[in-house]
Amino acid sequence: MIAPVSPSAPVKLAGCQVGANPIIWSNDDFSNLAGDLPLEVILREMAAAGFAGTELGHAYPRNPAALREALDRHHLKLIGGWHSSHLAANDYAAEEKNFQAHLALLKSLNAPVIIVAECTRCLHGAKDTALGYGDDDRPRLDEAEWQRVSAGLGRFAALAAEAGLRLVYHHHMGTVIQTEAELDRLLADVPAMDLLFDSGHLAFAGIDPLAVLQRHGARVAHVHLKSLRREVAERARRERWSFYRAVVEGVFTIPGEGVVDFPAIFSGLARHHYRGWLVVEAEEDPVRVPALPKALRARAYVRNHAGV
Repeated sequence: MIAPVSPSAPVKLAGCQVGANPIIWSNDDFSNLAGDLPLEVILREMAAAGFAGTELGHAYPRNPAALREALDRHHLKLIGGWHSSHLAANDYAAEEKNFQAHLALLKSLNAPVIIVAECTRCLHGAKDTALGYGDDDRPRLDEAEWQRVSAGLGRFAALAAEAGLRLVYHHHMGTVIQTEAELDRLLADVPAMDLLFDSGHLAFAGIDPLAVLQRHGARVAHVHLKSLRREVAERARRERWSFYRAVVEGVFTIPGEGVVDFPAIFSGLARHHYRGWLVVEAEEDPVRVPALPKALRARAYVRNHAGV
C-alpha cells in the first residue's frame, strides 16, 4: 500500500503554521460522532493544544462578524474551509453562486485557501454504502463529466485568485477523484488549481503519499496531516466497509501513529520550500478516542519533527 516508515532527520519547515480541523472533535459527515459538541469546547481545546488556526466545521457560524468574534476569543486564525462541488451534475451558474458565497466568507476573515472536492455521486457520507477501490465498484466520471468538472474548477481557481485565495483540491475517499490516475489527470487538466496534500486519504486509496509529493510537490498549497492504520485499511478493503465504518473502526490516526512516514513527508515539503499551513485532521470516534489528548500528542509530534 505505502512504503514502511523509515528514519529521517528532523527538519524545520520555516514559515509554516500549524492548525487543526474541528473534525478531530466533531464529525462533519456523521452527526452521531459528537456532532452536537459546542463550538466553544472545540475552540477552547484547539487553542489549549497549541494550534494557531482552524478550518471551518459545521458548528462554526457563517456570519463573518460572529465567526471572527469566536475565533478572536481564542486567538485562532481561519485557514480555509471545505466546499462540495457538483460540477458534473449541476448547472454551472448555480454551482458558481454557491462557491462565491463560501469564497466571500473565507475572504472576509483573510483565509489563504479554499478547499474543494467534487462530490457528484460521492459515497463517503453514506453510512452503509461500501467503498470501492477499482474501476467497476465505485462511481466514476464519464468524458463529458470530466470536461464539466475540469472547466468548472478552472473557473473556480480564477475566482479564488481574484479574491486573493488559492483553490486547493482535496483528493478524498468515496469520491470520483480517488485513484492515482484520476488525481494526476485532474491536476493536468486544471493547471491553475493547487493540491491539498492529504496523506491519510492518499494512503487509504492505496497511493504512496511520497510518490505524489515527488510528482506534484510544486502544486501543494495546503497540507492535511493524517496517518493510517494499515490493518484497519486492509480489513476495510477486504470486507467492503463503508467510509463511516472505517472511520469509527479507526482507519485514520494522527501523525506519529500509524504507518505514514511523516519525517520523509516533512523533508519533501522542505525540499519544495512549502510555506503554507500544516493542518492536523484525523477523524475518529471522539467517544472512543477523546480529542484533546490526541490533539496534544499530534501538536507535540509536529513541533518535534517539523520544527514548528
